[in-house]
Amino acid sequence: MGDTFVSGPGYKLSGSVDVPGDKSISHRALIVGALASGRSQIVGLSNGLDVLNTARAVRMLGATLEKGSSVGGRTTLLIDGGPRRLHEPSDVIDLGNSGTGMRLLAGAVAGFQWVTLLSGDDSLSSRPMDRITNPLRQMGAKIYGRQDAMFAPLMVKGGDLSGIDYAPPVSSAQVKSAILLAGLRAEGETIVRESVTTRSHTEELLLQSGVNLKVSPNGAGQIIELVPGPLDPIDIDVCADPSQAAFWIVAATIVPGSHIVLENVYCGADRIGFIDVLKKMGADIQLEPSGPTGHTGAASHTDPTSHTDPTSHTGPTGSSGGALRARIEVKYSGTLQGITISGDDIIGLDEVPILAVAACCAQGETIFTDVGDLRAKESDRITSLDSELGKLGAKLTVEGQGSFRIEGTPFVSGSGSKVRSSPFEGGRVDSRGDHRIAMACAIAGLVSKEPVTISGWSCVASSYPSFADHFRKLTRWNTEPVLS
Repeated sequence: MGDTFVSGPGYKLSGSVDVPGDKSISHRALIVGALASGRSQIVGLSNGLDVLNTARAVRMLGATLEKGSSVGGRTTLLIDGGPRRLHEPSDVIDLGNSGTGMRLLAGAVAGFQWVTLLSGDDSLSSRPMDRITNPLRQMGAKIYGRQDAMFAPLMVKGGDLSGIDYAPPVSSAQVKSAILLAGLRAEGETIVRESVTTRSHTEELLLQSGVNLKVSPNGAGQIIELVPGPLDPIDIDVCADPSQAAFWIVAATIVPGSHIVLENVYCGADRIGFIDVLKKMGADIQLEPSGPTGHTGAASHTDPTSHTDPTSHTGPTGSSGGALRARIEVKYSGTLQGITISGDDIIGLDEVPILAVAACCAQGETIFTDVGDLRAKESDRITSLDSELGKLGAKLTVEGQGSFRIEGTPFVSGSGSKVRSSPFEGGRVDSRGDHRIAMACAIAGLVSKEPVTISGWSCVASSYPSFADHFRKLTRWNTEPVLS
């Protein structure tokens, strides 16, 4: 993949693409498959570099990975794992740019009486790790790292853990997952109390693997109770990643004449808040449930709070078919309207960069509040949006550490590729090493007066290596070279 990408106006979106497998689920499926005794099967694993780094990590820990037969043109991965196979890695495990990989693996290895060294690139080494190292230390793990294990690299000496009752100060699926994975090999029950419900993929997979786990609603959050025990193998068909689908959904929403369909997208309640936001702004988005997520390998362990409505936001999605995949149809419906968007509306905040592009095209002002955790992502995403969208002409104002507002300029196209009105002038921006900033700027180029050139494009490979090909397919972009 080249390191520069060029996007430009005059191309409506039509057709369909196969969005990559969900990255969050893929990380967790690899780790749970490695911990489970026996052979697990994963269909449709994400092919992003972040997930490939996690796959390499579980190999280094002793799990065996091999390709199985293709299912509907999608790759199958077979994992043979379990405590008897796993062992101390012979080298440092490099997680690249993946915070999910590092935080979840730290929890997984904390239950074993050996030393594991976890490292990453410069960006990952600047992201806070104390949010997981503190509770893991409370459980009994010995963890060392820079600034008292606030930053990677981390050295984890595990074993002899005790379960804890823990309320994370920062709502985070990664923190919750690290604690639950460590709790699998702890003495006694582990309890996590979330003030705000976060992504439930770890709970879904642990339930499928036979773990004694209970999820109970608790106000706006939930309580997860886990009893330690062995894991059965899993059999999972990974849905398409809604956070990656969000780029095409927003693009079709803001580019006149667009009409796209995306199949097999994960639509659990904790992942589609951005769709609700876009609908409130006036977007034409239709979801048609197309079946359960495909957890078919283990016996069902029903979560009493699970539901089957992909548009419902009443609680965690549960397991064994509780969460649905859906067919998503998006049509351009005219100018969006500015609204107020809270961080609680978008669990995980991954879709905020592309929602900021939508806000730039909306009529009036859009306000983002309580999104301060964006500053601890692959880049400081609030600063990155201010800088890079600002270079293109966006009217974005940062307010404090966790809020910003955007004054929109509705996009109006002329004949051919001419643009009469746009929030973006065009020009050159930098990805800042952040895949979501890079892809958001590529979509901004479709409603810009002049082409947008994105430097540092190679970071997109961490999550969506086929983005450029899918961009060409949906837009029928015919100016070469798009990549250089």
